[in-house]
Formats: sequence, C-alpha cells, structure tokens
Amino acid sequence: RELVLPDLSKSIEGGAVAPWRTLSAVGVKKRLAALKPILKAIKTDAEKPLKEWTSNAVDRLFTGSNGTQGLLELLEEEYAATKREDTRDRLAEYRGSVTCSECEGARLRPEGRSCRVGGKPIHEVGALAVDDALGWFNQLADSPDSFDADRSLIAKPLIREIRRRLEFLSHSGVGYLTLDRAANTLSGGELQRVRLATGVGSGLVGVMYLLDEPSIGLHPSDNDRLISAMRDLQRQGNTVIVVEHDEAMMRAADWLLDIGPDAGERGGHIVAEGTPDAVASNENSITGKYLAGELRIETPKKRRVKAKGENGKRKAESSEGHSETVSSSLPTPPSPLLTLTGAKLHNLQGDLLRIPLGKLVCVTGVSGSGKTSLIVGTLARALARELNGAVAKPGPYDKITGLGRVDRFVEVDQSPIGRSPRSNAATYTGVFDEIRKLYAKTKLSRQRGYKSGRFSFNVAGGRCEECQGQGQRKIEMNFLPDLYVTCEACSGSRFNRQTLAVKYKGLSIADLLALPIDQAIQPLAEVPSIHTVLEALSAVGLGYLPLGQASTTLSGGEAQRVKLAAELGAKKSRNGAKPPHTLYLLDEPTTGLHADDVRRLLGVLNQLVDAGNTVLVIEHHLDVMRSADWIIDLGPGGGDAGGQIVATGTPEQVAACKGGVTGEWLAGALNE
Repeated sequence: RELVLPDLSKSIEGGAVAPWRTLSAVGVKKRLAALKPILKAIKTDAEKPLKEWTSNAVDRLFTGSNGTQGLLELLEEEYAATKREDTRDRLAEYRGSVTCSECEGARLRPEGRSCRVGGKPIHEVGALAVDDALGWFNQLADSPDSFDADRSLIAKPLIREIRRRLEFLSHSGVGYLTLDRAANTLSGGELQRVRLATGVGSGLVGVMYLLDEPSIGLHPSDNDRLISAMRDLQRQGNTVIVVEHDEAMMRAADWLLDIGPDAGERGGHIVAEGTPDAVASNENSITGKYLAGELRIETPKKRRVKAKGENGKRKAESSEGHSETVSSSLPTPPSPLLTLTGAKLHNLQGDLLRIPLGKLVCVTGVSGSGKTSLIVGTLARALARELNGAVAKPGPYDKITGLGRVDRFVEVDQSPIGRSPRSNAATYTGVFDEIRKLYAKTKLSRQRGYKSGRFSFNVAGGRCEECQGQGQRKIEMNFLPDLYVTCEACSGSRFNRQTLAVKYKGLSIADLLALPIDQAIQPLAEVPSIHTVLEALSAVGLGYLPLGQASTTLSGGEAQRVKLAAELGAKKSRNGAKPPHTLYLLDEPTTGLHADDVRRLLGVLNQLVDAGNTVLVIEHHLDVMRSADWIIDLGPGGGDAGGQIVATGTPEQVAACKGGVTGEWLAGALNE
C-alpha cells in the first residue's frame, strides 16, 4: 500500500497512484474510469486529496466495497493480463509480500494449527531459531513426561534424527536461522550448509561431498565451527572437497590443489599440490606466498580518521522513551555524518547508526547479527528512494539525516550486468560506443559510408543476421534448459563479412573484442576515453577477461568488479570537473576472490574514497576490516541475540573493545 499511494497529499486525479504516473493521458483516463464504481461506493471524488479522506475510505479504496473492485485488485488484474515484459517489470516494483490475514503467517488451516507436541503447534516450532529449536527438542527427549509409552516408541527415533540435523546446523554456524526461513532468502553458503545437514542426518558413508565456497557470509568466529562440521563428515568415512579462498580453511585441509598461475587464458594449470606447508614453500604459487607470509595485505600506516572515545557500556533511550543499556559508549565519528535512527527491521534494536562521509567504512558482525537488515534492508532502500527516486520500501526507521551532503547512491552488487549474450564489459562501461566511433572513422568506413551503428550488435546491417549479433544460436529444448551453439554463419564473430573487412591497427572489431583487456590497452592507448576505462578494468583484476565476453558467462564477483571499474573510469574521465559525492554500498565484495584479488579490490575502493566519495562495505574478511577507516560492529550474537551496534571506531579501537567477537579476531589480525 505504501508504494502504491506514497503521497497522501495528492488526489487520485492529481497523481496519487504511483504506478499510473508514467502512463499517457489516455491510459490514466481509462484507469480512472475503472475506479469510478468504488469512488461512488465510498462517496468521494477523484479530485479530493487522500489525506482528507477517512482511514476507512482509504482502506475501501484499496480492497473494494459491496462487490466493487478496489485499487489493488485492478492493479493485480493489469499485472496478470499484460504480456509486455516492461509493463510487468514496472508493476512488479509496487508488489511485495504481506502477511496473510487469515493464518497470520502460519501457512496452515485452523485444524493444522490446533495440533500440538510438547505444548507447541508446528508453526511455533518452525518459527524457532535452530539453536532454540535444538534446546526445545533436547528438552522434549530428556523429559519422561513428553510422551506416553506407545507414542514414545514412535517419537524417539524421529527426535533423534531431528536433533542430529539441528546439531550440524548449529555447529556449522547457522544456529541463528529460523526453521521456517525461506530458502530463497539464504546466502549461497547458508544454503550449502542446510543441504549438508541432510547428508549428515542420513549417516551415509563413502560419499564425496563437493562444496563451493561454503564460508560465504560467515564471520571468522564461525569458520572453526564449519571446519569442525566438515571434519565430522570426513571422520564418518566420507571425502570432502572444498573450493575455497579462506585461509583458515586452506590451513585446515589435508591436501591442497592450487590452480593458476593467473586467471583466464593465463591460468588452468595445477601450480602446486600437497599439504598446506608444502604449497606454502612452493615458489611458483601465489597462494603459497600468501600462506607463507611472503605476500600480505598491509595494514594502512595512516588512516583518514582520528576518532575520540572508547567502547564501553552506556545508557541509551529507546524509541519508547525507556532508558536501558543497549550497546557501547561509542567513539564519536568525524563529521560530516550520515545518520539513521530507530531502525527496527527484523532483529534490529533501533540503535543510532552514524556513518562518517568521505571514508572507507566497514560494517561487521557475526552471521545473523543484522548487518543486511540495517544496511541493505533499511539504509540502502531509504537512500535509493530519497536520492535516486527509486520505488523502494525500506524497513521501519524514525529518520535519516545528512542527505544534503550526498549527491547520489550506488549499490555495487553481484547481480548480472546484462541478460543477453550481446551485453559485455565493453557495452556496460560505455567503451563500446567509443570503439564503434573509432571504427567508423577509419578510411574504409568513410569510403563505404559506414556510421558507428554499422558496428553495433543491435542494429541490422553490420551484424550477423543469422544470430542477430549474439554470436550464438539458441536451441529451445522442451522440458530442458535452452542450448546455445556457436553461430555457423559468423563463427561467433557476431558481424558479417563486410563489417569485418574494416580494420583498426590491423584488427577487425571482432578481433579487438576477442582480446583480453590487458592486451587491448596497447592498441587503444591513443584514445583517452577508452584507455582510461580499460585501465580501470585492469586495476580491478579483470585484465584476463576478453573485452567482448558475454555478460551471461561472468561470475558474480566479475560482474561486481566491472561495475566498480565503470565508476572508477567515469571518475577519471571528468577532466577536473567537481564530481558528485557518491555513497557506494558493497555487500561482501570479497566473495569468490583470492587474497591477491582482495588486494586489488581494496586499491580500487581507496581510489573511490580518495576521489571524495564514501564507500560502505558489509564484510567478514579480516584484511578488509584492517584496511577500513571506520568499523561499525553489530551483535553481540545472531538472530534475537543480535541487532545492536556493539562497537564502532577505527580498527584499533574495535580490536581493543573487550567482549566483542569481531574485536578478538581483529586484534589477532592487526598483530600479525
């Protein structure tokens, strides 16, 4: 409702219905006509501001009255009836999940909700966190009064299997998850551990388990628990293979395989293998050099912040006016500040969030402590709505201040940079537009009258019409995923023969797009608008990537770094003009990155900060924490035990905070 009618000071005819604001006058008139019956039923008119309506009238406008359709039903009908993807995407921005009024989120009929075991109905057990559920089932198993003799024979083996699975989930570091948590809201690492719990519960022997970066989303304090859980699998007689960059996981392994020596075409070889010590002593292994300490990410000698104050207990006033000890007496961050007060999404306790602008700020905390709820679910959506005009519904909060000092907000996530094989790093960064202009200026292009559109994937004439510039042909397989095969007409070049005849420094446009970015820099060095962006792509560690590689084949980490390079290249190409102050948000950007890639990433983030921007990073990686100017640590635990800001300050201040889980690990990292 809040998204459909965001401004109650407007009337229906004055544009109060947000999904209709972009429609033509004819489209608006058609939809207003459909609303007339409900307006007549509630005895009001479309010219009256909604704030002057009674609350009952607004409710009836949404839901309908006496058989007439309400606004929400009309919008749902339009969403279901339209076949245009852009219309569905536009309307989808205003949709969201709401709690069912009949079952209040239990998802069961009254009959199912009435059955109880140990005094609890099944939906209440499902709402328990894993750790709480384990305690409840342990109590159920230990109590002689839980079941009578006949039912005990049935219950005991069931409870044993339930406890085995819950114990694994707890030991692997996801004890904060509720049992009814939707699978599509879990991180990749969380989902892997939930799947592993099934294998552990089955008690199988002789199984090979393959895990791809299970430490995703895990705080360093939880890593030992995950390693212990995988050791339990191995001791049962199974083989566990892990694809991982985490140093603790590598050191705990029995055998390491290091693949390299570099990325892309320069990789693909087994550089070193053996015990962790053997790999650490291998001079050809970059991974080994990091394990041996020969290479490391250095702690900054100077920070951009000199903060005052210490982390200790304090009294704070809650939004209800009650004074209580909610977190630490936090050091004062340097001005200017962006502040958010009263955030209460999920487990958040409403603590005051203060972000120093113009700094590299790292948000830390144990898994489930509320980092994503605070930063992504509340702050990011509020910034997107206020600064970018996006349709966003942030979590509940009281107010946000300091927006006048921020000009734009950019969330650099790991979502794909394009949906089609036509999109790539060159098109996303805007470099391809400049490359097409370059080819249009060649002698042969001028003789033949070719314009820059001739070298586009999306325009008929220069592209291969057999594959329509995709370089691949899609074969639809009934009941199976679509199959892509290289186009036979152009052999994957994506252009026709006449277009490929145009050369720049001996390279056709297809040849240039096939070059790795590091090799493409040289022939394009004379064109600053192109060279600057290519250097930025190389700086973020993507020099191995072919310039025209389809975006659909990029990993999440690669897509994120392309976005960072686009921002970095844009900053450098402004020719001295004062850039807008941008707040960048990155959620666990080190996912999928080797230690050497993390070093490059930190270099790019610091360049963005040095250019006068704010970079806000949610991260568990200790090297990122050590490199930050300011840390905001949430906790003290996960789930209901978290949601508070327990420590803030420079890395040294947070490391000195007694009782903080992050501080203990950070202190060790700073002393290495």
